[in-house]
Amino acid sequence: MTDIHEKQQVRVRFAPSPTGYLHIGGARTALLNWLFAKKHNGVFILRIEDTDAERSTSDSIEGILDGLKWLGLDWDEGPYFQTHNIGAHKQAAQKLLKTGHAYKCFCTKETLEAKKEAAMAAKTAWQYDKTCRYLTPEQVMEKETAGQPFVVRFKVPEGDGSVVFEDAVYGAIEKRFSDIEDFVILRSDGSPLYLLSNCIDDINDRITHIIRGQDGLANTPRQLLIYNALAAPVPVFAHMPLTLDLKKRKISKRTHGEVVAVQFYREKGFLPWALVNFLVLLGWHTSDDREIFSKEELIEAFSLEGVSRSNSIFNYTPGDAKFFTDPKALNINAHYIRTMPVEELIIWVAEALKTTGLYDESLKTDKRAWFISTIDLIRQRFHTINDFATLGAAYFSDNFVMNEGAVKKNLLKHPGLKDWLPKLGEKLESIQSWTIEETEKNVRQFIEENELGSGVIINAIRTVVTGQAVGPGLFDCLVAIGRERVVARLKRNLTCWN
Repeated sequence: MTDIHEKQQVRVRFAPSPTGYLHIGGARTALLNWLFAKKHNGVFILRIEDTDAERSTSDSIEGILDGLKWLGLDWDEGPYFQTHNIGAHKQAAQKLLKTGHAYKCFCTKETLEAKKEAAMAAKTAWQYDKTCRYLTPEQVMEKETAGQPFVVRFKVPEGDGSVVFEDAVYGAIEKRFSDIEDFVILRSDGSPLYLLSNCIDDINDRITHIIRGQDGLANTPRQLLIYNALAAPVPVFAHMPLTLDLKKRKISKRTHGEVVAVQFYREKGFLPWALVNFLVLLGWHTSDDREIFSKEELIEAFSLEGVSRSNSIFNYTPGDAKFFTDPKALNINAHYIRTMPVEELIIWVAEALKTTGLYDESLKTDKRAWFISTIDLIRQRFHTINDFATLGAAYFSDNFVMNEGAVKKNLLKHPGLKDWLPKLGEKLESIQSWTIEETEKNVRQFIEENELGSGVIINAIRTVVTGQAVGPGLFDCLVAIGRERVVARLKRNLTCWN
């Protein structure tokens, strides 16, 4: 087999089947290919493998494209569609027939099933027994003339030899010829199988490195046989470890549903690069186990040498309050919310507020300065962009939900607050300057004058005014929310008192 020359420009591809949304396993594969191309100034190709006509849909294709765009994984060529290349796949099969690397198999489905059942009954392994491999040209002609349907099988070399290759992740791999059956490359209706189509597309797209999931490793020996039979340059193969759930099941759309969809994380308030940062850590690491990267830093740090051979675990718990997701994913997203330039953050927050009806056009004009300072104040404890519209709703509207636990702990345990909070509201209503210093001074005076517990009052104010038990400094919150709203909330007769 001929290896691709080391100095040839790197060309990699992401080749999803459009049978559903872009899930995190597919997104991770796309990401690793994208990073490898960027690292080596190569070409990242998007190819849609849409030959499954019954399952491939235009909505799925759009979902894949939108998911990649949202993540920022821009492609250099494509999207190409596998169905547009079926003619080339069939031509390759005909070439393999002419060169003696394939043959026509006339065995019926019923015959093959009977042989498989007999092998199972005898408790022996079964693979195609090459019945048609040694038909004479005259016998083949006779069966074709009689109109017998046939498939085309690849003729695997016989003898004690092996397919041997060096996987960039798993090292040396060997598969004996005797363990590979003569596999089908064309169906009886003349349509090519995925194994052939995928291989021919990679050859025609001049792919230099095939970076894909470990579950593709079983196909590699057969694909290498096709490369060799066509005298085509052989790409470098790199198989990524699988991503499993806590029950050690492979993460998949069928098993896990929307929780593994990229769109799910987008809707739940994840930042694109935060999700990218999380995905790359599923089975890859640096020597110093660093976890946070800018785009430039990740491209610089990435290498196939950092890919683990061990499967990674996607740690989510169905029914968890944080919508099932991996705690590390949430923590990384929270890091970016806390640290990204606030001028960039408010763009994402504005979109979240719009979807919940909390956005006011004045936030981008005369109230922009207040919007920036408020978002900067409250972002420290939030994990998702959606938290600004839920946990932070009290800063943008009087219609917000009060945390049930906070109400029980900070209000209902102290019935006297029903009378004290309105009185505090009256006091704050009359102060001259609505500043952090003045509000704090007056609140503490009120506590001292009425011989109240400081912690009880402070916690009660926070719960009544923000709906939450925790948050930024209380007096910073009061100033941000504004005198009118704070006073009104302290004075109102809450339903929890009744």
